[in-house]
Amino acid sequence: MLSSSDKDRRDVRHFSEPLVSVVIPAFNASRYIERTLRSAGRQTYRNLEIIVINDGSTDDTAKVVEQVALEDSRIRLLSTANRGVAAARNTGIQEAAGWFVAFLDADDLWHQTKIEKQVNALKCLSPQWAAVYVLHYIINSDDEILRSSRPDVARGYIYARHLTFKYVGNGSALLVRRDVALEIGGFDSSYAAAGIGGCEDLDFELRLAARYHVEIVPERLVGYRQYPGNMSSNHLQMGRGALEVVRRSLAANPQLPQYATRSATNATQKYAFWEFRQARNTYLSLVTIWSIARSEPGFIVRLVLEKSLRPIQHCLRLVTTTANGQDPTRMNRSKFDQQIVPSPVERPEETAQFRRHLMRLTAVDAKLSSILEPLGFAPVAINHKPRLRSRTRKADI
Repeated sequence: MLSSSDKDRRDVRHFSEPLVSVVIPAFNASRYIERTLRSAGRQTYRNLEIIVINDGSTDDTAKVVEQVALEDSRIRLLSTANRGVAAARNTGIQEAAGWFVAFLDADDLWHQTKIEKQVNALKCLSPQWAAVYVLHYIINSDDEILRSSRPDVARGYIYARHLTFKYVGNGSALLVRRDVALEIGGFDSSYAAAGIGGCEDLDFELRLAARYHVEIVPERLVGYRQYPGNMSSNHLQMGRGALEVVRRSLAANPQLPQYATRSATNATQKYAFWEFRQARNTYLSLVTIWSIARSEPGFIVRLVLEKSLRPIQHCLRLVTTTANGQDPTRMNRSKFDQQIVPSPVERPEETAQFRRHLMRLTAVDAKLSSILEPLGFAPVAINHKPRLRSRTRKADI
């Protein structure tokens, strides 16, 4: 229970550490928003302001936020008409008083050390290091951990690699310098307007990575919730959105070598294919797999083998379930809560082919970085995104 008597929560102005603005867009989020707010409020890093943008909710989201805010004066509620997650985040960025902005979706959770570790990682670096991300667990509606995120990590200038491997993974993992978020134009609301919202996070990350260095805290400090009905469960929208995000990014950065362009396109088409399959959209699945087959015929072979083995795997699972009396995938699930002890993530096993691929993309990033650095990391074109207006800081810490 958060105590309203804690003086350090009533007034953050005396802190020597820089203020961090937590921006939480919320649309009909009453089911999870209290848990989300408490995970933000329990951060070991105390100098926070927590801005909730109620994006035209028709449920009790605002009432729940107001109740929690009675216990934590750092929480501030802003209500707007429904304009989508990108516009809501932009409102939060504009209203933020902190040097740093951390984004948190209204159904996700943070480990209590997340912000402290991110600020410590970023504050000692030069301004060309604009953001820091962490890894995550996938959690369900009951906060139970279903699986871990892929342990792929990269730091520094990672634009070419991020196009292919999409390291950040979700909208609750990133902490960014506020002035940089404003400089690159914030989040692009045109995806939602076109009916393909859901990948605005990736779009923002790519525009950031095209111009700045990015740091990593290689620990799983986010509980990324997946459940029927949330945005990421709209597989058709997510697949179409990802393809459009990468298409725009490649068009805005024509200096990218052909090898990196092909790698990004192929990786995104594979992601979109699996999303279209889950959406049961036969037409888009076939169109996408045809595009993949032209550059990587082996993908079709692997797909056929996987499909032929699936009945065997299903039978083995049924046998195990019957023998044990319960589904092994539901046994001994841990909850994502304050008791979880983060540990450094071990590097995954890599094939020789993967290592060669990664080395080539790393070399591309090194070359791009060497070109950009003498120019102050400013020449990359990002014409597709309108700029946000900056405003005077409310706190100069």
